[in-house]
Amino acid sequence: MEQVLRPIYQERASQSNTLGVILMEKREEQSNVTDTFDTVLLIIVKEAEQPVFTKHYLYEGNKVALHTVTEKLLRKWLLIGSNKKVVDWIFFGKVLFDRNEFLHKLKIELQEFPFNGRKIKTGIQFSKLIRRYLEGKEYFDKGSYLDAYNHVVDSLHHLGRLSIIDSGLYPEVTVWAQVKKIEPAIYKLYEELVMSNEPIEKRLELLFIASEFLIHSRTQDGAQHILEVMQAKETWTIQELHDHNELVNYSVDLEVFVEYLVDKGYILINPVVAKSEMIFHRHYKVNKESLEIE
Repeated sequence: MEQVLRPIYQERASQSNTLGVILMEKREEQSNVTDTFDTVLLIIVKEAEQPVFTKHYLYEGNKVALHTVTEKLLRKWLLIGSNKKVVDWIFFGKVLFDRNEFLHKLKIELQEFPFNGRKIKTGIQFSKLIRRYLEGKEYFDKGSYLDAYNHVVDSLHHLGRLSIIDSGLYPEVTVWAQVKKIEPAIYKLYEELVMSNEPIEKRLELLFIASEFLIHSRTQDGAQHILEVMQAKETWTIQELHDHNELVNYSVDLEVFVEYLVDKGYILINPVVAKSEMIFHRHYKVNKESLEIE
């Protein structure tokens, strides 16, 4: 297949804007890694009008997908974990072109997983965990057990990814295979949720108790990134937090996360008088007594 696709990728490799080209073949046991396509070509470019551009090809019954992606979008995917397949492509795909060792350096960067990168990724995953846990608990309290179940499964996935990140590794597509080796206790919770013969209400009740403890034990690490950012100045409006170039990656989970940290005493409310003396702006600041940031 590489020979067949050579004219396609060589044309792009000759362009100075192209940083690297990766070929990923479908593995029988993991066709989801290539979105069921037989072959995926990933082309990374410095910049483009469209952050991602896709073409599909057909050759003798074989399906081929070509994705052209900007470096900026690729790094965003890697940071927030929104396209987990890309991690597999970078680690296990065949490098066909590598300008100035861009892909080689990227692999080393992912393997070493810089500490600051881990802090940001931990914060993002923790904020997602909080939202899924709180929403699941709300559904459980209302008696909507199937909706609660879906949210608990999602929260366990985020908990599993957190354990992988904490160990200094990068979460891959087969996240539970990694979790089983790194954090057997979380894997056991997942098994009990999806495989137990107990009534769903009982399973969820036990999972919420266990999850609450695991979340509590990870709150300080999960909050470290956002609290370090907030120490840059005394108080923040919620919009200023949304606009911060690092916190923008928390997206829709940011406000739920901030409220959770207010509830736990890590962030304090600083009321500021608005135009009407009866209404106050709600500003936020770090409770320096509650956390020592390393």
